[in-house]
Amino acid sequence: MVGVSDGQTPAQAAAVAGARVGRPLLSLSLAAVMDEVHAHSGGVYLLAADEQVLEMAVTAGLPRQFAAPWERVGLSAPIPVAEAVRGRRLVWVGGEEDMARRYPRIAVVLPYPFALAALPLATANRAYGAVFVTWPGSHPPELSERERKHLTAACDRLAIRLERAVADNRSLHAEPDLLPATVTGVAGTLGTVEAVRMVARLPYGLVSLDLHGRVGFANAAAAELLGTPVGELLGTHLWASVPWLNDPMYEDRYRAALISQHVTSFVALRPPGDWLSFRLYPSETGLSVRVSKARAVAEMTRSAPQTGAGPSRLVTISQLLSLSAALTEAAGVQDVVQLVADEIVPAVGSQAVVILGSQAGRLHVLGHRGYPDAHVVERFDGTPLTERLPGTHVLNSGVPAFFDSWRQLARLYPEQSRNPSPFAAWAYLPLIASGRPVGTCVFAYAEPHVFPTDERAVLTSLGGLIAQALERALLYDAKNQLAHGLQQALLPRSLVPPPGIEAAARYLPATRGMEIGGDFYDLVPTRPLAAAVIGDVQGHNVTAAGLMGQIRIAVRAFTTGGQPPEEVMSSTNRLLVDLGADLFASCLYLRLDPAHGLAVMARAGHPPPLLRRPDGRVRVLDLAGGPLLGIDAEATYPTTEVHLAPGSVLVLYTDGLIESPGVDIEDALACLGELLTTIGDQPLERLADELVGQSVAAGERVDDVALLLLRARGDGADG
Repeated sequence: MVGVSDGQTPAQAAAVAGARVGRPLLSLSLAAVMDEVHAHSGGVYLLAADEQVLEMAVTAGLPRQFAAPWERVGLSAPIPVAEAVRGRRLVWVGGEEDMARRYPRIAVVLPYPFALAALPLATANRAYGAVFVTWPGSHPPELSERERKHLTAACDRLAIRLERAVADNRSLHAEPDLLPATVTGVAGTLGTVEAVRMVARLPYGLVSLDLHGRVGFANAAAAELLGTPVGELLGTHLWASVPWLNDPMYEDRYRAALISQHVTSFVALRPPGDWLSFRLYPSETGLSVRVSKARAVAEMTRSAPQTGAGPSRLVTISQLLSLSAALTEAAGVQDVVQLVADEIVPAVGSQAVVILGSQAGRLHVLGHRGYPDAHVVERFDGTPLTERLPGTHVLNSGVPAFFDSWRQLARLYPEQSRNPSPFAAWAYLPLIASGRPVGTCVFAYAEPHVFPTDERAVLTSLGGLIAQALERALLYDAKNQLAHGLQQALLPRSLVPPPGIEAAARYLPATRGMEIGGDFYDLVPTRPLAAAVIGDVQGHNVTAAGLMGQIRIAVRAFTTGGQPPEEVMSSTNRLLVDLGADLFASCLYLRLDPAHGLAVMARAGHPPPLLRRPDGRVRVLDLAGGPLLGIDAEATYPTTEVHLAPGSVLVLYTDGLIESPGVDIEDALACLGELLTTIGDQPLERLADELVGQSVAAGERVDDVALLLLRARGDGADG
């Protein structure tokens, strides 16, 4: 790391670095542009040689660890430097709320007031990387024309230099970061011995921290207040050398002061009962910290009732990681609503939540938790988006709204004459994903609640995470509805068994992935002999389902045409080969002759059926058969004749009924046979439910399940 003495500008710092390591092209250019636009910090990224990745090459002004999560950035990442390279344009983020709304992942990690500009390093022929610079929160919300011109010109010049370097076969690589050097020794910090004596006489503590948070100086009063000798403080991080300051909130205040360049403060409890006040004064070289007794807080603590320790900050980093991980696991919209209610509502201190969406120009309540009277929320379902309400306004504008009290909300929305809910404050967060609004999240609070700037930023950032989960969930639900409708359309709506036969069927989708698969069954009521079929096309997608529908239609057509079982299977197999679908299917086909108590079966790689005799004995039918459908156009499928005595039950199923990770198929088949022996006398519909409910498929299913039950009645009556 390059050391720079106090008082040097970034350009002077880069010159010093250049004297030591040659001419660091990136460092000099970055320092120059920061000086020109009076930026507080910045960095340069270079595009990796063989990857679509930006790698941080040099930083200036602030420690590199502040940007540690973005050391390597994919070009598709939703952050400003990647967006600048993708779009070959300047990206401007005007402040804390703008960052939270557009780049919630950054705002959650750095929820501080600062402005940022990112620009591409690119010529007409090639992109080389990107530059970013930041300003404290006092910067105007808009980038000035002067700043824009300086930034654009500087990045264009650097891009040309990079192009020349590549043409000259000079390698582009990381350079030492530009940071002020740590100053050691009191005289170097305070100037004169007399000044040191003056500081020593002050009744409050003074501590000097460098940009990395290390203690460079502490007076005797600070050591006494902190309860740690000066010698043990020097060169250490304050929150590491003082055990009771080892809290993420206190380190967060140090980062907030440096990034925003605003004075920040906090109070901390020194055990057993002394409250201390810390006030942090930032500059471009570090922090001066004033430490004193917080008498007002101590008095309040003594007079207030004792309660358990509350959270140190609104949402900690560990909570954030947990919430992010949980949101990625939410599948449907209701999963998202429940997760927000269970995880995020307690974390932000609210008592209820509503998730709103829109469809066809109207507001829709996607879900809510915590409202004692559901009608209070659901009465807004179907409201036109043109109606003037906080929910519609936030959804339309994409701008968050915070209401500290009902009075404030009613003043802005006088149409709301009364508060029908038991809540007294609300945060309306726009849910924006992929650049478009997908909904609104409303957190409700039981008591009036002031929303400071940092809390608004964190809430808005959480809204961004919720939006991404909601977008995925809406897509999942839409696909699920499509899959369910397609599956229902491809399976028979009802079964019409021939005289002398009872029939019942069940279909269960896999519990993972989209709710659609290739399992099918059918009962073809041709006369004089009906037919039954069950099969399984490999895969769990629309292609498998579409092919399943074609097979089912083909079997019906060949059956209606009068083909015997072996020809029905051969014809279907040839059709599947001719379609060239690259998918295979197992199938079991049988022609039913209830008048003579017979069934003629043909099998194509399908699990063997079970036959329960009237006396309760169960047999696995070892049928002759051929290969899976769709492999060999010349394959043949021999048939087997099976006797069906009155009261016999034939169980046809797909492999999902007996296959489960960690379960042996033979054992599962034996268990199914034992169950059938025990409960096989039940009515067929109830038996179907029991077989599915007590099989290995009752839990989590990696495959879909089809089940077709046929019982021979032997009475010749219509089914």
